Amino acid sequence: MTTTEFQVTGMTCGHCEMSVREEVEKVAGVEGIDVSAQTGRLVVSSASAVDADAVIAAVDEAGYRAVAA
Repeated sequence: MTTTEFQVTGMTCGHCEMSVREEVEKVAGVEGIDVSAQTGRLVVSSASAVDADAVIAAVDEAGYRAVAA
C-alpha cells in the first residue's frame, strides 16, 4: 500500500471534507482517503503510486487548492 500526502487550503468543515472525498474517490487507483479540514491534510492510499496531478485536479474540481506535501 502506498500513501501520498497533500496539503489542502480552503476547507473549513465536514461538508468541505465530503466534497474533497467525493472528487478524489473518482481518481483511478485511489483505494482510501483520509481528509481533515482541521489540519488541511489529505492522505490518499493506493496499491501503487497515484497520479498526484489527478488528485490535485480533483481537489480543484471540489473548489479547493492542493499541493503535494
